[in-house]
Amino acid sequence: MSTVGIVLLVVIAVLVASLVLVALRSLHSIGPSEVGLVNKRLARRSLDEGNPVALQGEAGFQATLLMPGLRFKLWPIHSVSKHPWVQVPAGEIGVVIAQVGEPVQIGAKSAEYQPEFGNFNDLGAFLSHGGQKGVQRPVLPPGTLVPIHPAAFLVITASRVYGEPVSSELQAVVRQYGAITPEVFGLTPEQLQVTVIAPNGAVDMVGIVTTLDGEPLPAGDIASRLGGFADVEAMEDGGATDAEIIDTLLGRKNELHNNYQDFQAFMAHGGRIGLQHDPLLYGAYLLNPFLVRVEMVPMLVVRQGEVAVVKSFVGLPTLDTSGAEFKFGSIVQPGRRGIWQEPLRTGKYPINPRIYAAEIVPTSILTLNWASATSKAHDLDSSLSAIDGKSREGFVFSIDLQVQIHVSDTKAPKVISMVGTMQNLVNEVLQSAVGNHFRNTLQRLEAVRFIETRDEVQQAALEAVTRYLASYDVETRGVYIQDVVFPVELVQVLTEREIAKQEKATFHEQREAQSARIEVEKARGTADMQGQLASSQVSIEINHNAAEARAEQARGEAAYVETTARAEATKVEVMGKADASRISNIGLAEATKVQAVGAAEASRAEAVGLAEAKAAEALGLARAEGFEKQKEALGAAATAIVAAINAIAEGGVDVMPNVLVTGGGSSLDGLAATLIQRLGPDVATMPAVLGSSAEVTPAA
Repeated sequence: MSTVGIVLLVVIAVLVASLVLVALRSLHSIGPSEVGLVNKRLARRSLDEGNPVALQGEAGFQATLLMPGLRFKLWPIHSVSKHPWVQVPAGEIGVVIAQVGEPVQIGAKSAEYQPEFGNFNDLGAFLSHGGQKGVQRPVLPPGTLVPIHPAAFLVITASRVYGEPVSSELQAVVRQYGAITPEVFGLTPEQLQVTVIAPNGAVDMVGIVTTLDGEPLPAGDIASRLGGFADVEAMEDGGATDAEIIDTLLGRKNELHNNYQDFQAFMAHGGRIGLQHDPLLYGAYLLNPFLVRVEMVPMLVVRQGEVAVVKSFVGLPTLDTSGAEFKFGSIVQPGRRGIWQEPLRTGKYPINPRIYAAEIVPTSILTLNWASATSKAHDLDSSLSAIDGKSREGFVFSIDLQVQIHVSDTKAPKVISMVGTMQNLVNEVLQSAVGNHFRNTLQRLEAVRFIETRDEVQQAALEAVTRYLASYDVETRGVYIQDVVFPVELVQVLTEREIAKQEKATFHEQREAQSARIEVEKARGTADMQGQLASSQVSIEINHNAAEARAEQARGEAAYVETTARAEATKVEVMGKADASRISNIGLAEATKVQAVGAAEASRAEAVGLAEAKAAEALGLARAEGFEKQKEALGAAATAIVAAINAIAEGGVDVMPNVLVTGGGSSLDGLAATLIQRLGPDVATMPAVLGSSAEVTPAA
């Protein structure tokens, strides 16, 4: 083969190889979840400045993407790069940044959105309907899988950034790090998660919203409410109640923009940049972190026995309703700036604490302790301590005190207007009033006087605190002195004094006990002898009664004899008279009469003598038996003394004895002398009988 032929074959081979190479390089296999981005290298027209995508065949990234499959793009005029479809995982959102389109309006932070944009997978629709560069207001929801033009849009998710950056800054980051991350855009992975508002344990939460785009707030406003407060003003003019206005304010206007998820609707309804009036409630929200920031705060909870006094920093201008006599701030209707005249009652309220400060006011009886112990129901008395004061003498007292107060729910707004907070009421008002009252009271009293009049001091404190708190519309339900810690030196003095009093009382009781003991012993002795004395007395009475009975019997017999004698005498006399009359011998009759009378008198004398002898015998026997009983009960000596005393009392014995008995020293010597005198001739034998050593001497 000639040289020309060889050259021709080489050229043909090169051409064929080149064609094969071009064909191979021009064929692109696009995967099922990929798109092919075409970059045209050669063209007669160049792209406009600031536009990275060619719409009319200009050189650069082409608007049309290569969809999945085997695609042909002539190489080397075109180059094709493969990019994954945008996929947003569950629980995440995708934020879209447009690199094409018109510039956003001056001052705007985000691009306006049109419904025709859909999910940004149609670049032609986006550009033809006025799509703007920058952050797009909607976000891609979790689970999105869509082919989005990688040169026209960047999509930021928590795990990666989709798209081909066109800015020189981002390209430099890619060259340095190989890829761009959410942090390059100032976002954290947490901000690209679905916003979830849920209870934090047992605490109910709400989301306080701050928007980063929109018109500035009007002068003097600190938060934005869609439509302002024109609706509240209309309700006031219509005579609506405070409760109805509060319901309107808490009713929220979040439904107008789907809880800030439709940021374009938020802007369309006049939404402004900054703090928002309406918070977010429980739920999951797809919020653009470039436009909406959410802060979790506890929900306002008003429990039973409480009210919440609301201090509003937003709303209509202040219009005071408290009257000219109230000098402690403004009380206003709900919806105006100031302290609302109607407090919030038991319930849960999703209000923004940045613009509504709620002061919880207990409406049940509130117990405050001036002591180391604090109330378990609240901590308002945590800073209170025992009251220290000095008495007139300089003794230092420490007083534990308890005060009970009550704030009416209808008066709670005025109370808060006067003192600011319930803590101020306790620390600034009550603490000074109660503490100063007790210090002043102590300085006017002696220490002992304070102790003795504790109840009076407590009552005076109740009256003083009641008068003082009444000026703050606070009721006083009780002031109680719980404990008083006395100084050591005073306690010692009082202790010694009390000990002395107790000892005195003890001695008095001991004396009474000894006196009682004497009486008891005396009664016990009497009781021990009572049986014998009673038996002796009964025996004496029995013998006396027997003697009397016998004497009465003798007198009865004597009376019978006398009566019989008289009857016999009468009979004799009658018979004598009869005989005399028969014999007519008066003399004989008289003699017989005299004889009869004499006989009767003799019989009578005999009867009387017999009766008296029997009575004397009975009395003697009774006395003898009584002396025997006394001797058994009292003893021989005591019985002799009793007999002697009875004899003297009856006058039968002279007190001055005729015979003097001396010696021996016995208490019975005098009695022995008397007895010896009565015995007469037996004087010589008497000392031996009595067993005495006394000498017997006839009295002078």
